[in-house]
Amino acid sequence: MGAIYGKEFIDRLDRLNNEIWFDGERIEGKVSEHPAFKGIIQTKAALYDLQHRPDIKDEMTFISPLSGERVGMSYLQPKSKEELQQRRKMMEHWARHTGGIMGRSPDYLNTVLMSFGASASLLSGKEHCFPERLQAFYELAREQDLSITHTFITPQVNRSPFYMEKEGEPIAAKIIEENEEGIIIKGARLLATQGGLTDEVLVFSAGRFPFEEEETFAFSIPSNTKGLRFICRDTFIGGESSFDHPLSSQYEEMDSIVVFDNVLVPWERVFYYKNAEAAGNFSTLNSFQHFAKHQALVRQMIKGEFVLGTAELLVQTINVKEYQHIHDKMSEIIIGLETMRALIERSENEASLDEFGIMRPAIIPLKVAGSVFSKVYPRFMEIIQLIGASGMITLPTEKAFDSPIRKDLDRYLQGASKPAEERVKIFRLAWDLTMSAFGTRQTQYERYFFGDPVRLVGDLYQTYPKNDYVETVSNFLQLEKNKE
Repeated sequence: MGAIYGKEFIDRLDRLNNEIWFDGERIEGKVSEHPAFKGIIQTKAALYDLQHRPDIKDEMTFISPLSGERVGMSYLQPKSKEELQQRRKMMEHWARHTGGIMGRSPDYLNTVLMSFGASASLLSGKEHCFPERLQAFYELAREQDLSITHTFITPQVNRSPFYMEKEGEPIAAKIIEENEEGIIIKGARLLATQGGLTDEVLVFSAGRFPFEEEETFAFSIPSNTKGLRFICRDTFIGGESSFDHPLSSQYEEMDSIVVFDNVLVPWERVFYYKNAEAAGNFSTLNSFQHFAKHQALVRQMIKGEFVLGTAELLVQTINVKEYQHIHDKMSEIIIGLETMRALIERSENEASLDEFGIMRPAIIPLKVAGSVFSKVYPRFMEIIQLIGASGMITLPTEKAFDSPIRKDLDRYLQGASKPAEERVKIFRLAWDLTMSAFGTRQTQYERYFFGDPVRLVGDLYQTYPKNDYVETVSNFLQLEKNKE
């Protein structure tokens, strides 16, 4: 099959008939036609079509070593710095198509699965671990261009580091039984972005160590597996008009709770289970962090470009470019963007082959970039709000421009360099990006994309190589050698 087209993605999704609950009702009929989901599904379909565009086909796909067909470049396991940069070029194409707004474009989970497959042998010889099944699923997803979501966050009943669930009906998803067919999962996981809108759900243990044995597993199952249901939050789509709601009408990805109601996971889809040590080592030593951060940060860099373009359009539209405070604010965005770009390029320049022959981008620049973006993105949003000021509030709709009051709008809402309709269109974009329900979700999403920012900087401090710098200063002061 190889790389699919958008129509194939939509048809396949509609056929699955996944159990999706929205606003207290189960979705019936074609999910691709439901008002809460059709915008993001059409956008995602356009990304799959982009793989076949003649002028960039070689940058979006490569020849499968298994089938000889063209498959998505996001599945490429890079063996050189050149191949690592090829992956970045592919990511940039997809990210620019959505302005970096779509956090779960297909390349994110494809990249996650690629990294798992590349490090599968870490599980070799471990009890209840099946690296060959993980490798087989990676190849299946690559050859069929499967769409995937994932979930690894447990319900936030008690965030104490010492909290352990008591016996009884499980809340966090757990193994409650195993038989000749597979393992039985009951409970829930949180925050599956695009949950129910993909072919597969990848589930794995992450974050909280040590794991309880029954919560230790990794598997992938079709989204229409019996007993699996997706409970959606409220939609952040403001409306179908791309004039009134230019971002939410296209890029609202939806987040869901994933409920496992005695779900059978067949043995051929179980990658590991009930081995907390193996799960911990796999999470720590595999290349997931390197490649997932690389993909996400490339997208965030492109999003920074989109933010800069939006801010500059506001500046030009109302002609405030001569003010020094505007120079200061715009320079903040530029500095943030170029910092991201430099750190990503450094991670590629300092990439090295791992024990499996895979070219991993350097992790320290990626950790730094992730911490930088979680702080600068909310500030970017504030800057756009400050530039737009009260102009962000009094915004008529598309329908108003097709009414008897059009003459008033053309006169009183014109910009210094734009007619009224274009000025309003620009300001509505700025509003949807920063102040709508969709925009504020985006801010929270980027703030916590890689997890708790405080824990992330703690990890950066703990893992950053500091000893050489300490030794330099110690030698300068002629201090005795540290005896630790």
